[in-house]
Amino acid sequence: MPIDGITGTVDKAAQAAALTANSATKKSQTMDSEVFMKLLVTQLRNQDPSSPMDTNQMISQQTQLAMMEQITNQTTTANEGFSLQMRMAAANLVGKQVTYNDAASGTAVTGTATAVSYAASVPTVTVGGKEVDLDVISGIRGA
Repeated sequence: MPIDGITGTVDKAAQAAALTANSATKKSQTMDSEVFMKLLVTQLRNQDPSSPMDTNQMISQQTQLAMMEQITNQTTTANEGFSLQMRMAAANLVGKQVTYNDAASGTAVTGTATAVSYAASVPTVTVGGKEVDLDVISGIRGA
């Protein structure tokens, strides 16, 4: 937000733009390309004509945004892939003997996996009538 060096007052247009950008980021809590472009346009509109924005800096910011978007896309793809792997692993347990540690008794329980549920973030496997999280299963044997 530019402040006039002589009077110490805040540029009203810049202040309004900053408030608009702030409310936009509060809604999504992430800085996406739309917010970045709004900030860049606001910055270009309110720049000092005698000292324009450095084009190298602008290109650098756009490059950083593109890199951030690609990293976000890769993270999303990796998370989806991991979720699919967990679902496939859980489905492959049906009909097999599995072992897990019962949290209540602390003992190892072995039984046949009869069903799989994908309702929670971690798939659950039904063993002997009890639903067990996939990440609790410690051993697998063929039927």
